[in-house]
Amino acid sequence: MGENKNARGSSAQFFVAGELCRRDLVAVVTMGNTPNTDILCSNTEGTKFVHIQVKTFVPGNKTVTVGQKAEKEFGKNFIWVLAGIPKADSDKAFEYYIIPSDELAKQVKSAHEKWMSTEGKNGQKHNETTMRTVHIPPATSITGWSIEKYKNKWEIIESLLK
Repeated sequence: MGENKNARGSSAQFFVAGELCRRDLVAVVTMGNTPNTDILCSNTEGTKFVHIQVKTFVPGNKTVTVGQKAEKEFGKNFIWVLAGIPKADSDKAFEYYIIPSDELAKQVKSAHEKWMSTEGKNGQKHNETTMRTVHIPPATSITGWSIEKYKNKWEIIESLLK
């Protein structure tokens, strides 16, 4: 049976929402009805909100694709969660990287600019693309940036909702 990427992406959103709820936050999966927000998360009073964009990868992969919109700074209440969701028959652990959008935007843009300015395998120029990737530890970006320090940093979201 082939892998269904939509099912994997949906499951990731629910796993992230479940983790937020476990931490006494309110998390609503938007089911694709809200641009740039996969999960709307609030404190229990409903007075503060965080927008969460989830991108999924398989633990053990070297990169996760985030797309060109990762270069946009949406403000401090916009967070990316890169969710490593193991395949059902895998014994690998779940992996979560909680990254503020302004940090991701800066790093992704810098890495893409550096990639565009380097030559391809045969000395040719790289073609412009809307694809953007983030390297999963232990891999690092072309700029040397690592997302390791964001692993399981749920407090980044929690602190915005206090």
